[in-house]
Amino acid sequence: MRFVLRSKIFRAKVTEANLNYTGSITIDSDLIEKSGLWVGEKVLVVSNTSGARLETYVIAGKAGSGVICMNGAAAHLIKKDEIIIIMGFELTDKHISPKIIFVDENNKCIEKV
Repeated sequence: MRFVLRSKIFRAKVTEANLNYTGSITIDSDLIEKSGLWVGEKVLVVSNTSGARLETYVIAGKAGSGVICMNGAAAHLIKKDEIIIIMGFELTDKHISPKIIFVDENNKCIEKV
């Protein structure tokens, strides 16, 4: 069994960083659906801007809003306007093809692979 990439949101822009939330990453519900992520799923978040890497879980934001918000302690590591990659993994013994979505500067899906 191996952990393999199942879902990826590529080069999303952090729209908010909220230290006063209990934790997680808020993601536009449309992006959650298109990428195949689940609400509550553990994800790896990597900042192309700062190099920070962290694990957290997904909560749903308003559909069509483009929201990507780092909440709680994660907001110390990844801040507003940073460019990030959000990845979900699966433990499997089979080869899987990940769902990868590319977004524009407003976090709208422009391509799905």
